[in-house]
Amino acid sequence: MNTPFYIAKRYLFAKKSTNAINIISTISMVGVLVGSAALIIILTVFNGFGEMVLKMFNTITPQIVIAPVKGKTFDPGLPYFQQLKKDKRIYSYTEVLMENALLVYNNRQSVSMVKGVSDNYLRNKSLDTITVLGKFILHNKNGSQAVIGSAIQSYLYVNVNDPFVPLQIFSPKKDLGKGSIIPGQDLTMKTIPVAGVFEVQQDFDNLTIVPLDFARKLLDEPKEVSSIEINLNKGLDADDFKAVLEEKLGDQFYVKNRIEQNQILYNILGTEKWAVYIILTFIVIIAIFNIIGSLTMLVLDKLKDIAILRSLGAGKTFIKRIFLLEGMMITMAGCVLGLAVGFLFCLGQQKYGWVKMTQDIRLPNAYPIAFKWTDFLLVFITVCIFSFVASALSARLSVKKINHINQDL
Repeated sequence: MNTPFYIAKRYLFAKKSTNAINIISTISMVGVLVGSAALIIILTVFNGFGEMVLKMFNTITPQIVIAPVKGKTFDPGLPYFQQLKKDKRIYSYTEVLMENALLVYNNRQSVSMVKGVSDNYLRNKSLDTITVLGKFILHNKNGSQAVIGSAIQSYLYVNVNDPFVPLQIFSPKKDLGKGSIIPGQDLTMKTIPVAGVFEVQQDFDNLTIVPLDFARKLLDEPKEVSSIEINLNKGLDADDFKAVLEEKLGDQFYVKNRIEQNQILYNILGTEKWAVYIILTFIVIIAIFNIIGSLTMLVLDKLKDIAILRSLGAGKTFIKRIFLLEGMMITMAGCVLGLAVGFLFCLGQQKYGWVKMTQDIRLPNAYPIAFKWTDFLLVFITVCIFSFVASALSARLSVKKINHINQDL
């Protein structure tokens, strides 16, 4: 058996002559326990928020987008695109035509990005989960329908239940030349009823989604599209498919996955999580460094034992190792218990929703939880590193004058 480990274990559970040593050791362990539990709970909640936000974004963001490197539009009738449209790995192949336009409703005006989409766009059944008013439909028996973002609806006060007041959309005509002296003659105006309102995030909530044929008439673009959006069948790797597309299309087209489409969002989610981790880690470090006081008092309590060990030939390294292991045991016990408490709390939150977040029916009622084993490993390694540093420093300082112990006794 490892002798320093055996002695350290005996010291951990043995009764001390001074009760304050037990109290300080317990406080150190509880501090690490609370810090570790808080750290894993916060990281797990951030994972839940991240998954919730990304799920909302992924509802309206395709797995892959193809867009031209130069210009705004391209011809989707190229042979490769016609072949790609028939690829059995693709779940939905949507042609998209986008441009800014002026929206008018009951004498109120707003500029919006109008997005015309082909019928395959509605194969995304999860669109209903982001619909907050009306229905997410683009066609009915009366013709074309529009679905607008909540920002547009809030500004224009659009009533989706009023079929008699359609949304007016104005777009500049192509080849205007010198323009017209008659106001509005240089604009194409189309009207369309609003079937529903969706809400995702500010970047998307200023969007107006219409059928592709309606967008072609509005923008006077009978053939070309702005982009092609692709969703794959379940189980297929989007990055592998993206690599094939990049090889086939060359440098004339951008091919972007979801991360590349929402790079800022992914960066923000990652930055916020790391910022919280760093802040809470400082709290854990403060709790860990309480171990210095505990070990210092333990050394004073065990001076006679140290003298006996020195008489038996134990060197400084041997003595240091005892108190190093003692400090590691105290902090790691707190860490393991903290991870267990944090896991059980998150498990209960996930199942029972103890801590409520909002009463908004469109959002989860309780704080979301998402477990990642890497977070548990990260917290454990973090505590291990700082626990070792604090224990080693304490052991070194505590036995600094070990050569004088026998003389003093």
